[in-house]
Amino acid sequence: MEQQQLSGTGPEEAQGETALQEEPQVQVQEEKAGRNERIKAVLREHFSAPRLAYMALFTALAYAVTFLEFPIFPATPFLKLDFSNVFFLIEGFIFGPVEAIVSIGIKECLSLIDSQTAGVGELANLLMSTAFIILPAIGYRFLKGRKWVALFLVFACAAQISVSALVNRYINYPFFGALFGFDGAAMFRSTWEFVLLFNLIKSVSISVLVFLVYKPLSKFIKATDLRFQKRMQNAKQKRKER
Repeated sequence: MEQQQLSGTGPEEAQGETALQEEPQVQVQEEKAGRNERIKAVLREHFSAPRLAYMALFTALAYAVTFLEFPIFPATPFLKLDFSNVFFLIEGFIFGPVEAIVSIGIKECLSLIDSQTAGVGELANLLMSTAFIILPAIGYRFLKGRKWVALFLVFACAAQISVSALVNRYINYPFFGALFGFDGAAMFRSTWEFVLLFNLIKSVSISVLVFLVYKPLSKFIKATDLRFQKRMQNAKQKRKER
């Protein structure tokens, strides 16, 4: 008995040490569970059933529109105008940047099926489209109204023009230069005005279209989303009552 007390290994002391050892593990498990719940909540918010349906619709429409692209300037026939970013920009205004960027990525993955640029053109489009929609999509979360939308679209145009210059200078022109055997940097220096003017026309025309249609379309989508959510809640309530 004396040896047990001197060594400090009595039943009460042993239980206390075990509790102290288990306490950090319990805290770690609780933190992990809390993180998992937060992640699930974020995923439910951004990728609910109605949002996934609309994301699929916007992505399909944007992909279909790419088949209607056409060049503007004979000097740069590889710069082709399409209006796929109309759908992504509307999606960004309605749902936010996460959904829009995911849709852009899916659309570019679909474009890889018949890509003629080994994925380089799709990568360039991903960067330019993301630069175009991200500022309006984020800004609209905090500041709403037609005046703010117009301002966000001005910034979007500036962002796309700037990023397109960098993407063409360091991605597109070097790639096509290596593919077809010309000096990409020299070619860019001789046609950079067409690159800037093309992206100015593209971004402004898309911005005007979005400015005209986003408000009535967003009201329709939000009303549809609200009705769907109510139906889902009623169905869950009925299952619980059973």
